[in-house]
Amino acid sequence: MFTGIITSVGEIAAAERRGDDLRLRIACDYRPESLVIGASVACSGVCLTVTDKGAHERGGWFAADVSHETLTKTTLGGLGAGDRLNLERALKVGDELGGHIVTGHVDGVGEIVGLADDGESLRVTVAAPAALARFIAAKGSVTMDGASLTVNEVEGARFGVNLIPHTRAATTFGALRLGQTVNLEIDVLVRYVARLKEAEGL
Repeated sequence: MFTGIITSVGEIAAAERRGDDLRLRIACDYRPESLVIGASVACSGVCLTVTDKGAHERGGWFAADVSHETLTKTTLGGLGAGDRLNLERALKVGDELGGHIVTGHVDGVGEIVGLADDGESLRVTVAAPAALARFIAAKGSVTMDGASLTVNEVEGARFGVNLIPHTRAATTFGALRLGQTVNLEIDVLVRYVARLKEAEGL
């Protein structure tokens, strides 16, 4: 489990194809001794398992294997060496829940279709897959590339979020561009409420 509060921005140092799968080596500022083999790290919203780790001149690095299924269902399949990722370590019991409950299981890929300055903030419009639209509500939560964000408004399958300067500086969103694809995860509570209503025929 995660909270959607990004704690580091990593950079892909190497991307090695292994059949249909991919092994990523991600440089970050996490200390190597703080990483545990088998631990989970959310990488731009995708929960990956640490399979190897080590040190480098700027901090540490960890390796993670990405399955073919994950590559086809997320943005990770289009990334390579030099690309940056929002990182979050798994939630520990007693940690502050600063965002909302995030599983690291991507529900779909959205596209950035609007960017507009709003004072010092940036208003972002995202086109979500049609199947996810009913799960996204104004003033609710959504996870975009691993970051917990509040939905400003919803119009059809499009929704808007606001990025304050701190969020842009502490994540990959400082380089956000039109046409860019992003990993989306809907609020897990909304997902289960909808499933219960379906089961009850409501």
